[in-house]
Amino acid sequence: MTRTQPSLVGTLLERRYRVDRLLAHGGMSSVYRGTDTRLDRPVAIKIMDPRFADDRSFVDRFVREAQSAAQLHHPHVVAVHDQGFDLPQGAESGLAFLVMELVDGGTLRDLLADHGPLDVALALSVAEPVLSALAAAHRAGLVHRDVKPENVLIGRVGQHTGGAVKVADFGLVRAVASAGTTSSSVILGTVAYLSPEQVATGAASSRGDVYSAGILLYEMLTGRVPYTGDTAISVAYRHVNDDVPRPSELRPDLPPALDDLVVRATRRDPQLRPADAGEFLTELTAVRAQLGLLPVTVPIPVSHGQGDLADTERTLPRIPQVPDTEKTMPVHRPNATRALSHAAPPAIAPSLTPPLTPPPPRRRSRPEPEKPQDNRKRILVIVAAVLLLGGLIGAFAFILTDTGGEKTAQVPKLVGLNQAAAGDALRAVKLNPRFSQEYDNTAPSNTVLRADPAEGTTLSPNATVSVVLSKGRPQVPDIRPGTALPDAQQAIKAAQLTPVRGTDDFDAEVPQGAVIRTTPAAGSQLTIGGQVTITVSKGPIPLPPVPDVVGRSKDEAFGLLQQAGFEPFQAGEEFKQDVPAGAVTRTDPPANATAKAKRIGVFVNNAVQVPDVRFRSFEDAQKILEQAGLKADRDGGRGRGPGGGGGGGFDFVFQQDPAPGTFVAKNSKVKLKGFGG
Repeated sequence: MTRTQPSLVGTLLERRYRVDRLLAHGGMSSVYRGTDTRLDRPVAIKIMDPRFADDRSFVDRFVREAQSAAQLHHPHVVAVHDQGFDLPQGAESGLAFLVMELVDGGTLRDLLADHGPLDVALALSVAEPVLSALAAAHRAGLVHRDVKPENVLIGRVGQHTGGAVKVADFGLVRAVASAGTTSSSVILGTVAYLSPEQVATGAASSRGDVYSAGILLYEMLTGRVPYTGDTAISVAYRHVNDDVPRPSELRPDLPPALDDLVVRATRRDPQLRPADAGEFLTELTAVRAQLGLLPVTVPIPVSHGQGDLADTERTLPRIPQVPDTEKTMPVHRPNATRALSHAAPPAIAPSLTPPLTPPPPRRRSRPEPEKPQDNRKRILVIVAAVLLLGGLIGAFAFILTDTGGEKTAQVPKLVGLNQAAAGDALRAVKLNPRFSQEYDNTAPSNTVLRADPAEGTTLSPNATVSVVLSKGRPQVPDIRPGTALPDAQQAIKAAQLTPVRGTDDFDAEVPQGAVIRTTPAAGSQLTIGGQVTITVSKGPIPLPPVPDVVGRSKDEAFGLLQQAGFEPFQAGEEFKQDVPAGAVTRTDPPANATAKAKRIGVFVNNAVQVPDVRFRSFEDAQKILEQAGLKADRDGGRGRGPGGGGGGGFDFVFQQDPAPGTFVAKNSKVKLKGFGG
């Protein structure tokens, strides 16, 4: 179904439902205004894309879902009257269609396009009937699966004076999902509103509807959905992997209780959400009571669909046009109106569009006298004149009424009211608010500063009034340590405050040139243009020269380095002749150098002090040296007597080299000489 198929206008489906005018067009279907000719009532006809009618799985699912939806009798559910299939004359394939209650107005998408973010009272007045409809479905075991602004209709129904909110298309996505054509040609559900579990596993439940309704409420309050992206996959990925942000991040004036409820309804874990729409509605009603907000009249939006692009005046010549009653009903014969309304529909009887000329006169055997004919003409002229005069009087009366106040509205006094009260006051006189905010030094936050047009201005019904709300005095923004200076200055200017650079300071954590802090602190209230001092980092505090700790013990060296602000660590061991064993041989960086970092490497002397083994037996001397980490080197074994020592039985060390007390490297050799050797 595309916009280039106007031939359906004027078609009679199943010899009962006349297709009159295109209302909206989408990827899966088109919606027409139509007429149930049997009951003589207006209806909405949703005609599915022709490719679905050839898919048996879709046909079976479509019938079952339509029957289930038809069982939902609820004031906020669009009633399903009938479903069917037809093959119009000349069509290449059959058409599957739903016949539904006609909601004369627009969608929530249209309302958001007209108003942007809704005030809290209005958003709740739309959300509550939506949740009421979903709750009825959940009690009946049905899941909607495709909650989005396009499926929330707002319009006049019967004698309803304001906008009646109704939810449409229950189960339709499930029916389309069964079709074999959907994998590449149809996006099932709008990805901006899909729950994480729908994206990840395809599972749909009442908690999934709660998530989608939570996103819907988020959009009504902020004017945008939480996730956007270049592709549907990127948006779906964020639903699965990211937490929905608080709407108060975009609209700080939101009541915390409402902010928390939106977050709870959009948790990634389904078990953390309300169990179903009924529970969600209960919590939302409690929030409304807590805020003291009364329900408000929902304005009827102007449809931004394609309504007039496919009306009867633009159909192809071969399609019979829907008769215009003002053209087809003779004005001088009142009874003709009722007779025509029960005639056969024009789609199968095009001859029923009669001309305005009277029927031809019957044959007569001789000419009629002219006087009766003249009288008849005179009567017709008089009747026409009377009707023309009546039309002029009616038009004049309409103009007087329109300018006399019944068809106009005056902007009420709004200054000083809060947002909810201002919205109520405008809707009470059939005007629509468009809210914006600005800082003010005196007016409390969320109160009206001014309106445009001003109080007392006369406007036509449904006109829009721009209402400026106070944001209160500016607050110092929350600028985190490490923020770049230009970004901090821009944030302060955006809050209508004046950034001033203060004295720079050292900071071990914040890089040089970045912001350390602001004065006053974040959240402080100032007057418009007030100064906020920014302290910028000069980087870490410069370190002193490295102390000279060579020759000191390891523990003493570590203490001196730490007192100087360094972080010492043992970098290794090495030998140095003139340094005591276990003492520091050097540091890295070296002594008196300027360090670039706090960590200082310390090297320790691993020297061994040679023990005194003189006058010890060679066997004992060898053991003592080995225990000290040294090696014994007997002088060639030249000693006389046992063990190579001196003669006369003196087998002991008489000399050693290096001398006792000398510091040598570990594993060094110590030469031993006996007596007389």
